[in-house]
Amino acid sequence: MNRQNIMHVYKFIAAGLALMAMSAAAKTVLIQYEDQSSGARIEPARMNDRPGIAVVFEGTDDLHYYASPATAPSPGLELTVTAQGPGLSFGPCVYPVWSFFNDPAQGRTEVYIGNFTVFVPLTETASRQDTVEVTAVVKGMTCTSKLCLPPFAKQLTAKIDFSQVKNWPTVDFKPAPPRQQPSGLQDQQPVAPPPSDNARSVSPLSDVLAGWKEQTTGTAAGIGGNPAWYLLLALLAGLSINIMPCVLPIIPLIIMRLVAQAKESPAKRATLGFSFCGGIVLFFAVFAALSAIVKLSTGTALNLNSLYRSPAAAITLFILLVFFALVLMDVLTLALPSSLASRQGSGAGVAGSVSMGFFAGVLSTPCSGAILGAVLVWAQTQPLAVSSTALVLMGIGMALPYAALVAVPKLLNIVPRPGTWMEIFKKTGGFLLLLIAFKFTLATLAKEHLLNVLIYGVIFAFCVWMWGSWVGLTTPAGKKWTTRLLAAAIAVAAGLWLLPSITPPKIDWQPYDAAAVQKAIEANRPVLLKFTADWCTNCKIVDKNVYQQPDIAKLVKDKGFVAVKADTTQAAFPAAVDMNCVFGEPGNVPVTILLNPKQKTLTKLRGIFAAGEFKQLVSEKF
Repeated sequence: MNRQNIMHVYKFIAAGLALMAMSAAAKTVLIQYEDQSSGARIEPARMNDRPGIAVVFEGTDDLHYYASPATAPSPGLELTVTAQGPGLSFGPCVYPVWSFFNDPAQGRTEVYIGNFTVFVPLTETASRQDTVEVTAVVKGMTCTSKLCLPPFAKQLTAKIDFSQVKNWPTVDFKPAPPRQQPSGLQDQQPVAPPPSDNARSVSPLSDVLAGWKEQTTGTAAGIGGNPAWYLLLALLAGLSINIMPCVLPIIPLIIMRLVAQAKESPAKRATLGFSFCGGIVLFFAVFAALSAIVKLSTGTALNLNSLYRSPAAAITLFILLVFFALVLMDVLTLALPSSLASRQGSGAGVAGSVSMGFFAGVLSTPCSGAILGAVLVWAQTQPLAVSSTALVLMGIGMALPYAALVAVPKLLNIVPRPGTWMEIFKKTGGFLLLLIAFKFTLATLAKEHLLNVLIYGVIFAFCVWMWGSWVGLTTPAGKKWTTRLLAAAIAVAAGLWLLPSITPPKIDWQPYDAAAVQKAIEANRPVLLKFTADWCTNCKIVDKNVYQQPDIAKLVKDKGFVAVKADTTQAAFPAAVDMNCVFGEPGNVPVTILLNPKQKTLTKLRGIFAAGEFKQLVSEKF
């Protein structure tokens, strides 16, 4: 190697060492909560042959920044980066293309997650040979899948050696569309943080709570794991649906149908059997499509359990269950129109099989167990394609046992021959459906509304009996239709009178006042503190899924809670100050705190939680 080549190698190594030295700026932690964190550092860089600085973010996968002012909780809370330095001028930031997060409150939301880079170009390209300290201000707000952290503004600093500008490394990523930048750093001042843990409260409430036993439930941990495992879990959840009490009553009908089909030709047996399986899958596919439409159009996540929190949906299901219970008990016989029944083709049979499968899927939803609920919660945090696949896999799992019976008809030999036992089994299924209908409605509707709905159930059953049993094949057409029109008129009139919902109770929230909380404690009244903020999307999820539910409002009233809305939107608000100084919380919302003055206990619910969890906690602690 000649002298000239040695000098080139030396210069290359020296330049590399210089780059390593100037890019060795330590990472600054921007946000940290439990096992979730995100930090950033400044590095000199070039992009499209333009010099500038790269702000390199490194973070965990359940902590996201908002990428667009349009979908951030409020304008100004999206991730923003600005830079300055002595004698330097920077242009608009180049942000990377965002990822998407299915926010249960807002739907498809543009976010930045994990590791990514933001480039801030220099607009002044004059040759410099000095070292300059560059400051970048990172501003925004982050959330996990369960909990939102307070808005922040943090400064990063690094010394940049401009003598090596030509050797700065290149960054390359697909840029997002440009967005409007702040006018200057005067708008980028850090948000005042909540008081430190060492700060002392000026409120005597902290002295009142001294010595109380603290109990905490709920975490900020998101639902993680390999999606393949959850898809397998969805399949197993669908399989388990077949032993749910809601589905058991119609299993005799299904078995009877499959036994009858086993006597058909192999082609017809397969067509009718797999049509039934297709009906089950069709229900879950329709639900997946409805869920996707609702999420994309309204930003609201839909799941099988929340659907029946609606009084209208609960009443509809109640009437359907009562109707099919009467069918199982032979109060009414369902028959195809003669024009269809006279056809020799398989079309009517296929339609009936699909309908029965679809109805089996409908019946499965109120009895969805814990495993089904876990899959649904996870599905709502995934892209639409993944969540829809999970729902369809539930249908496939439910249909698998019947598909096996269709494919291997010899398995039906273990079923006893049709006889009186099947008739008894079928009618028993009708009574089970009635039991499920009443139990389901009892747990869903308010007491005042429930009584009217149950009365209507009796009237509706009477009308079905009129329709099916007061007339027969030999009844003259005029008398037949008069009787049935009278039955329909009674059912409709009674429905209009009894079914309209009563205005649901609402929680009467009082603004936060430490003196009022202390007064309630001295009066031995339990206190419900809801710490929230205008910028917190997860707070809106808790409001919708928990506090806006009529049964929760009734529970809060019945237990005599003093309900307090503790607004922590700004750090200077009294609730934000006392959240840290009195209650020992760092400022992350949503947080619900339940105070029990009789037992001197303080119970905390952090992050997103379900209405059932709240009801269980209140029942156990108060």
